[in-house]
Amino acid sequence: MIQLEKISKTFRAGNTQVHAVKEVSLDIGLGEVFGIIGFSGAGKSTLVRCINLLERPTEGKVILDGVDLMGLPQVRLREERRKMGMIFQHFNLLRSRTVYQNIAFPLRKSKLSKTEKHEKILSLLELVGLSDKKDAYPSQLSGGQKQRVAIARALANDPKVLLCDEATSALDPQTTKSILNLLKKVNNELGITIVLITHEMAVVKDICDRVAIMEDGRVVEEGETADVFSHPKEKLTRDFMDTASNINKIYELLEENHELTRVKEGEKLVLLTYSGGNAGESVISYLAEAYGVQANIIFGNVDILKNKPIGKLVVVLSGEGANMEKALQYIKQRKVQLEVIKG
Repeated sequence: MIQLEKISKTFRAGNTQVHAVKEVSLDIGLGEVFGIIGFSGAGKSTLVRCINLLERPTEGKVILDGVDLMGLPQVRLREERRKMGMIFQHFNLLRSRTVYQNIAFPLRKSKLSKTEKHEKILSLLELVGLSDKKDAYPSQLSGGQKQRVAIARALANDPKVLLCDEATSALDPQTTKSILNLLKKVNNELGITIVLITHEMAVVKDICDRVAIMEDGRVVEEGETADVFSHPKEKLTRDFMDTASNINKIYELLEENHELTRVKEGEKLVLLTYSGGNAGESVISYLAEAYGVQANIIFGNVDILKNKPIGKLVVVLSGEGANMEKALQYIKQRKVQLEVIKG
């Protein structure tokens, strides 16, 4: 549905040049939910605006559904842009218009009859769960309700692609979850391709089929969400994983010589990383049964990414020397990553 070929975007301010996006190439499939994540300043918002040419790339090609947007005259470009809806962090609703009028706004040049427009707006209100708010003004709505209006408005022209630029960043966690569920519904029921820009790991793991990690204007890692986050190749990806868990806390506790991290002779403090199939196995309970090695779980984090469990556990293992070595080998054989932190 979307092909980006060596997209670069350079901003000029006087004698200064800012290279916001650097030779990014991506293929985003029909009906896919694709996440682009990175910390602030990574270039992800600039990249998504290059997709619909709100920002015209300095170099490269943007191909939407087989059409190269960069070579189109303005009239054709406007037509192609109607295939892309966009929602923003701060909703961008017209404050002086009702919910109904906000959704109607993109349809003002539509060839639909007045009755057809009315029926379409009502169906969109039903889709986003706001049928009872059609006559309300944005000031009378919660943040989540405003974003639902923005989604309905973005869908008014029956787009093939929905671009979401930090669409949940201004929302609380519970409201974020409801908006993500709505986007899943839009994706499943309408088959719309969704590109999701975010700096929140929780958003990516809840909804994205595939993900690209951006840093300093470049894509540093890309792949299926569960694969990327269960076997991260780049430090940046590992850092993102850690923002969604408490695992890094163990290193703080070690520096403080916290009592939880103190090990006796014959004990080892270990970090176990589970991914995919091995996350459901009873590795720890088997250690006691087979090798007489006891496991005391200090803390951990397990997530479900696209129906695949991944997670980490910090555990104190205790047992006799020879049995301990056998237990460690068994853990590795079960394809559980093992890091001995102390002991």
